This record gives sequence, structure tokens and C-alpha cells, in this order.
Amino acid sequence: MKLYTIFGNPVGHSKSPLIHNAVFSKYSKDARYIRTLVNSGEELKKVWKELEISGASVTVPHKETAFQLADEVRGVAKDIGAVNCLVREGDKIVAYNTDGDGFLYSIVDWCIKKVLVIGAGGTAKAVIHSFLKEGFKVSIVNRSEKRLEDFKELPIDIFTWENFEVSSFDLILNVTSAGLNDDFLPMPKEILEKLFQKGRYVADAIYKETPFLKLAKKHELETRDGSMMLVYQGVLANYLFLKGKVSKDEIRERMLEVF
Repeated sequence: MKLYTIFGNPVGHSKSPLIHNAVFSKYSKDARYIRTLVNSGEELKKVWKELEISGASVTVPHKETAFQLADEVRGVAKDIGAVNCLVREGDKIVAYNTDGDGFLYSIVDWCIKKVLVIGAGGTAKAVIHSFLKEGFKVSIVNRSEKRLEDFKELPIDIFTWENFEVSSFDLILNVTSAGLNDDFLPMPKEILEKLFQKGRYVADAIYKETPFLKLAKKHELETRDGSMMLVYQGVLANYLFLKGKVSKDEIRERMLEVF
């Protein structure tokens, strides 16, 4: 039995086992996908070795740590400095990042040129990389300035809550964990209210209706949670897990059947 997992903290809410096991049940019956709560990068690598994990998804707060633990990093993840997918190749841990392209697939029907990203973790790095590749004008805002250091070499506008300049954005995207297991907003409500008055689309990487999305709906903005981002980044990850033996279209179709 090949064992796959999602590493994170928290991880109990994750629907990744649902979509990946749906694919495995049809195309790779000797594989199983589970959740694994880990508190540190050291624990992640220990579990990987002890359980002989064949592949893993990585979620908050371990995406940047997993980048450091990998034996080899491939694709856009090398530029991002954060990974969300690990694959075993012999004794090596090979890392990828499917977050950014997964999110772009989820909003392909939206007309976007100007984006605001709220949050400065590993997911922010991935989506911003994809936004820049598409030619979007990007701004990022984060509570603390320290986490913004990694973004200062990018051609984007950088703000903290204190110096943020409210402007109009086609897309306002939350990539923080605010609202995952609480009723928090990712920014002070008074700032979000002003943003939503000038916004067009609002999205959250969390795949449920968060307080952030509820507030946006009150301003009659079109909203989208992270459900399709989960599916599309999962398609790309599962394609890597199965070594390309099953097409992305087949994987996507199977995941959408159960999600």
C-alpha cells in the first residue's frame, strides 16, 4: 500500500483525502491518502521517513519549512521559496508548488488586471508568482512588516496595515488563516469596508464561507471560496503522485464527482 498524506496544522478540516482517495479508488487501488497533523518541520520529515510516505500535500504553516527540507525543488517552487507538494523519488523528497496555477484555474472566468493579496505566507508567494506571470498589477498587505521582507525584490506594491493606501482592485484575495477556525477578519473591518466599496471580485483561499467573504457579500461583490483552488491544485498534485499515468482531465473529472 502506497501512503499519501496532507501535512499541516490545523489539518482536521482538510478535504484533500476526499478528492485524492476518489482518484486512487479508480486509478490506483494500492494507494491511500490520510491527514497528518504536524507541529514542526522536524516532525514532518520524521513522519515521512517512519511511514514511508510516497507523496504529500503541504498546507499552513509548513510550506516554507518543507521547501528547506526537500532534497530537490522543481518548477516554479524554486522561485517561490515555498512548496505544497512533496513526491518520493527513490530516497529523495522532490518538492513542487501547485498553489498559484491552481488558483488561476479557479478564477479563469473573471476579468482581472489589478490584484490585492492579503497575507504574506507561502500561499501568497505562489499566487503572486502566477499573477505576475499573467501580467497582473499586484499589491500585498500584511499586518507585520517582517513577513514582507521576502517580497521586496518583486515588482509589486507592498504595504502594512499602518501605511496601506485604499485603492480600487479587480480582485481582493485573502490567503491568511483568518476565518478558518475562528470569526476573525484578515484586516481591520474599517479598511475592508473601504476596499469593498471599490472592489469587484473577492476570493478566499479557505474553502468555506468565511467572515471575510460574508462581509464582501454585504457589499454585493462577487465572491468565491477556495474550493476550486483546492481541486485544481489537487489535480496538479495528483498528476505528480501518479507519475503522469492518469491524465489531468481524468483526475479533475473524478475529483469534481465527489467534491
